[in-house]
Amino acid sequence: MMRVSQHISFLFAFLILLSFESGYGQLSSGILNKKDPLLTVNKSGPYLGIQRGKYNSIEFGYEVQKKEVKLLKPNTIAFNIGFDYNLNTNIMGFSLGVWDKPSRIDFTYGASLITKTNFDDFRVGVSPMIGYKISIAHLQLGYNIIANTGNFENTNTLFISIRAVLINHRNYNWRKKKKKE
Repeated sequence: MMRVSQHISFLFAFLILLSFESGYGQLSSGILNKKDPLLTVNKSGPYLGIQRGKYNSIEFGYEVQKKEVKLLKPNTIAFNIGFDYNLNTNIMGFSLGVWDKPSRIDFTYGASLITKTNFDDFRVGVSPMIGYKISIAHLQLGYNIIANTGNFENTNTLFISIRAVLINHRNYNWRKKKKKE
């Protein structure tokens, strides 16, 4: 009885290893490798926005986007750097972020490294975000995870922001075809 269970477990392990080997063979042969898109567009420009949570802030910064132009699942990735300022509580923030939109009609997923200051103390943190982008408007919902290093608490933890990205530079990059010799 013990012999049969050992044979079954050996056969099961062998089949798992065989499936990994065949999967690796398909990946290395180029069957599942994605081709570069025919056209990519690099766009950049300033953005203006409003951040609402427990406290209201205005945002301004600069964003660079790289968008693939293709029929199925065009990917967009963006990097941004910005400032936010709360006029009522005199708190300024700095953010360095990235977001990704995996297809044409999909959410944006991103995160930012943030720092906040009241000009006496400062706090540092991370802000994961999910959003939706239509044309120049980008609506994001995020949560600031901030370390307790400063003596001020007047910052948003849960927030919603809307940004308008004003694209003023576009660069079109066409994929070059390889010549057959």
